[in-house]
Amino acid sequence: MLKGVKLRLYPTQTQAKQLWQLFGNGRFVWNQMLAMAKSRYQNNPSSQFVNEYGMNNLLKQLKKEYPFLKASDATSLQIVNHNLAQSFSRLFKHQGGQPRFKSRRSTKKSYTGRFSASAKVVIAKRRVKLPKLGSIKTSKTGALAVGKFKRYTISLDPTGKYYLSLQIECPDPEPFTKTNLVVGIDMGVADLAITSDGDKYDKFQALWETYQATAWQRKYNRRKYKATINVRQWNHNKAHLTDMVINDYQNWQRARKTKARYQQKLANKRKDYLHKITTDLVKKYDVIVIEDLKTKNLMHNHHLAKSIANASWSQFRYTLEYKCQRYGKQLITVKPNYTSQQCSHCGFQSGRKPLEIREWTCPRCGTQHDRDVNAAVNILNKGLKNAG
Repeated sequence: MLKGVKLRLYPTQTQAKQLWQLFGNGRFVWNQMLAMAKSRYQNNPSSQFVNEYGMNNLLKQLKKEYPFLKASDATSLQIVNHNLAQSFSRLFKHQGGQPRFKSRRSTKKSYTGRFSASAKVVIAKRRVKLPKLGSIKTSKTGALAVGKFKRYTISLDPTGKYYLSLQIECPDPEPFTKTNLVVGIDMGVADLAITSDGDKYDKFQALWETYQATAWQRKYNRRKYKATINVRQWNHNKAHLTDMVINDYQNWQRARKTKARYQQKLANKRKDYLHKITTDLVKKYDVIVIEDLKTKNLMHNHHLAKSIANASWSQFRYTLEYKCQRYGKQLITVKPNYTSQQCSHCGFQSGRKPLEIREWTCPRCGTQHDRDVNAAVNILNKGLKNAG
């Protein structure tokens, strides 16, 4: 099983400068290979596309022309070529747009490399050894399971923090104890998840972080707008000897970091909340049936878009999927059609109801229904019918 682990990095000043060089080298190789592919096509549209193998051969000449590329891990530059080749492959299959040049002003920077077969990564309790960087301080390495290290990714997020993501090949974990219980789950806005047993998981709320993120987003937009106006006015006056750029104004950049910090806190709290809920469900039930919701389509409803985005239904489903697969449980997805309209007791279709109606009585059998619990029961019945 391939497992991903993310750790915090604490590089020294020398290592931080080296990391910026490595980020820039990966961006430089991407831009050079992309420029080569575009100019080759413009000069001769019928020419054959240079594949990943051809790009790796061009790296040798590129390192001779630009010796600073030798400071990078060779495998990281090969992965850049692999990612670029994959981007072009998706373009040719009409699965995506054209690859774009990468800017040095991007707020998030990263590069990926591969470990050798005999690499010793963990060298101390809070120390790891990485190619070209050597020993570097990190957060607790106890989360690193015994296994074979495959890849590593070092990233710098908008808050200025460095992270190390490791891909580890390790044995499958012990499955959770079987409970012989099944459940259907209805996703909601007022409550995040409602089970067919009648349990309701509250929606995620972090009022202070949400308020601060919104407030600092406004400050960031206002400060950047003022800085842009000042730069244009300064550069318009030709009496000055030098032109200014927007990065000369530090006020809006401080607001950007503060905004990013609160947004990161909000995202981390939401992720932690989803992990706790999904782990509880996987431990409690052997078979879980959920709706196959098209979140992107539901986001077109501007009245509910913010609540749906805050609920993070896609992340909930993804987390539930890999945990069921990892711990030996079964996840079934069904179409959500008519699950809220059908009586779970007699099957009568009562028609579409406004969202404000949370309880209703079946006209045929007289059963009193909680709207969400009834939908969860219908989801469970539909999933068991499809599986059996």
